[in-house]
Amino acid sequence: MAEVRPVGLQEPSEIERGIIEFAREPNGGLIVAPNAVAIVHRELIINLAARHKLPAIYPFRYFAEAGGLVAYGPDAADQYRRAAVYVDRILKGAKPGELPVEQSTRLTLSVNLKTARSLGVTVPAMLLASADEVIE
Repeated sequence: MAEVRPVGLQEPSEIERGIIEFAREPNGGLIVAPNAVAIVHRELIINLAARHKLPAIYPFRYFAEAGGLVAYGPDAADQYRRAAVYVDRILKGAKPGELPVEQSTRLTLSVNLKTARSLGVTVPAMLLASADEVIE
């Protein structure tokens, strides 16, 4: 049975210890949550995952562009468009406190095939077919 365990992200040494610990377990992998600390340390996390042959899924497209295996998360361009709609409504007199909170409805899937090959991971054809972006 799969077990989910959090890793401390306050310092690079915590990240490294956590990833090394995961690498010792058979059939392990990483799920990197969308938070500011993970974004700041994304290069370290991606490099450690690659070094220790851990497949990982990341929250934003630019993680896959930087060498991460898979990214699945909100479409940044869509979020900016939605923010512009909010700004427009506020400039036209809407009260910010009365505007509804919206959740992203457009998610993107990016797969880095170069990383998959280096990890020895075969990406299923169905996953590739549904990807918004396949990085060679």
